[in-house]
Amino acid sequence: MWTGEHGGYPPFDQVNPASIRAALNEGMVLNRAEIAEIAGVTEAPTFANTIVALEDSGRALDRARRLFSVFTSTMNDRAMQDLQTEMSPVLSAFGDDIIQNARLFARIKAVHDGRAAAGLTPEQVRLVETYYQRFTRQGAALDDADKATLKDLNQKLASLYTRFSQNELADEEDYRLTIETEADLEGLPESLREAAAAAAEEHGLKGKWVFTNTRSSMEPFITYSAKRHLREQGWRMWIMRGGNGTATDNKAVISEILQLRSRRAKLLGFESHAHWTVENNMAKTPQAAIDLMMKLWGPALRRAREEIADMQAIADQEGAGITIEAWDHRFYSEKVRKARYDLDQNEVKLYLQLDKIRDGMFWAAEKLYGLHFAELHGLPVYHEDMSVYEVTRDGERVGLWYFDPYARAGKNSGAWMNEYRTQERFRTEVTPIVSNNSNFVKSGTGPVLISWDDAVTMFHEFGHALHGLSSNVTYPRLAGTAVKRDFVEFPSQINEHWLPTPEVLERFALHVDTGAPIPAELLTKIQQSLKFNQGFSTVEFLASAIYDMKIHLAATPDDPIDPDEFEKSCMAEIDLPREIVMRHRPTQFGHIFSGDWYSAGYYVYLWADALTADAWELFEQKGVWDPATAKSFLDDILAVGNAVAPDEAFRRFRGRDVDTEALMRLRGFA
Repeated sequence: MWTGEHGGYPPFDQVNPASIRAALNEGMVLNRAEIAEIAGVTEAPTFANTIVALEDSGRALDRARRLFSVFTSTMNDRAMQDLQTEMSPVLSAFGDDIIQNARLFARIKAVHDGRAAAGLTPEQVRLVETYYQRFTRQGAALDDADKATLKDLNQKLASLYTRFSQNELADEEDYRLTIETEADLEGLPESLREAAAAAAEEHGLKGKWVFTNTRSSMEPFITYSAKRHLREQGWRMWIMRGGNGTATDNKAVISEILQLRSRRAKLLGFESHAHWTVENNMAKTPQAAIDLMMKLWGPALRRAREEIADMQAIADQEGAGITIEAWDHRFYSEKVRKARYDLDQNEVKLYLQLDKIRDGMFWAAEKLYGLHFAELHGLPVYHEDMSVYEVTRDGERVGLWYFDPYARAGKNSGAWMNEYRTQERFRTEVTPIVSNNSNFVKSGTGPVLISWDDAVTMFHEFGHALHGLSSNVTYPRLAGTAVKRDFVEFPSQINEHWLPTPEVLERFALHVDTGAPIPAELLTKIQQSLKFNQGFSTVEFLASAIYDMKIHLAATPDDPIDPDEFEKSCMAEIDLPREIVMRHRPTQFGHIFSGDWYSAGYYVYLWADALTADAWELFEQKGVWDPATAKSFLDDILAVGNAVAPDEAFRRFRGRDVDTEALMRLRGFA
């Protein structure tokens, strides 16, 4: 158990690859003994001696695995990568040993079959069903020969997931765009130039400017650079991560992953990996997910073509003599935004200081849910850039929140939430510990300025953190974000909606030089432009989500699929404009190829967006800061975790099932 002040905390000062390896191995030894004891009980299976015992087992291994996950995603140097390569298949095999323990599964099944007559609470019934579903979905009922085959498949997949993520990380670290002359910085805001100069100095190139191959660095470059040839160079470098035909190429890795997933799905009795995945989500079937995506695809595609025509018109007016290409899209989109709304994102950025936006997240969480964030000092962290906050409500500790904001070598790109410790209270009261992780580029001198999209992402990921922090259930397996994949994005996506409110921006969108609040006129322009470019953003996302679903439906155990060729045929089938590419091209699509989490499930952001749009309309009707509505969202959505079925949780909050037309209205496609 993690000990110390503030309810205990991770001992990051004692963590290194050797200590993680030792903790993982010791954790497996302890957990194996616990499982043997539970499976070997001679008394008849009961909720207490089987399900509760399982909930209380594996704690040492769980803590070690969480540290392993934290370090492989944030401090993944060569030693950690070697450990990841070594331990990923070992941990996969160990997990299969537990799932495939016939005596253990027989006890779980007995409790499950008798749950209706056992006098259990609704949460206890939910826990029994969760365990039973987890074991059956992962092959506990297979015969011995099929279990051995499944275990082999899972170990191979674990190794391939590691290779995919390490290849992607290598291409993000090994490729960069270096600018030699100041004239080639034309169009770039000063804050971006300063960050690029600082990055160059870190790479031993003082006096030059370096843009790394990460979204946080490359996306603003191709948005603002007036040098078209450099935009194309940076764009191609970015979209080709993991696909450069080198030792870090992921195409063969993807093909093998698809075959193994298909083989596993059929072994488990499913038509495809997509069917296996979606059966456990709110959508239930791949076709239901496809239907929602295609409902939005037509209107989004029409809007995207209108947006491209607007960009071409500006390019023609300027006498650029070009046809808009994919590397021009963000650059000319900003020109259209400025022409249509008189809104310059560079002007907006001067009011978006990283620390102030963080404070705005805190303020909104306190106003909505009564949460107070106070920075702590002296607790161990794994990197000096991290900060730690104690979260309280009415003076009582709720949990701890860690913030790791900056890009660095060995850190995954993008932004995400981690859960270091899960809330529970069935043995004793345990408060959660969560983190948010980003990849902002450090400023060379003053405050870090971020884009509007970056600020939205901060609020999004903080929504996940609030979900984990607000958990109020008995059993850890049902706590926090341990919900169906197409429900887990609901709390994060709705949290985005409080960023553009006047109450947040007037307090926390402060000019970097003067400290003056954002002017009312600029605030109005931001509000008016919120539906701008929805065609592009929706099409870019849907292209990835449709590809994900279709390639997992098409995959077979024996016939390899070329992921690039499938991309071409799939995008042609849905008529993707050549000016837009998938948000995540296959060879860097870590959501679906570095693990099972979002595989055949990238659509879930859209499914959750339908819930979000409908829920947000209620907030707008009642008042976006209405205490009663916020309290209902806290109690009915955030606090219940998976102790309540997601469709029932939504009905409790909204009073009915979801209205998907709200999504069309939110995107401006109604």
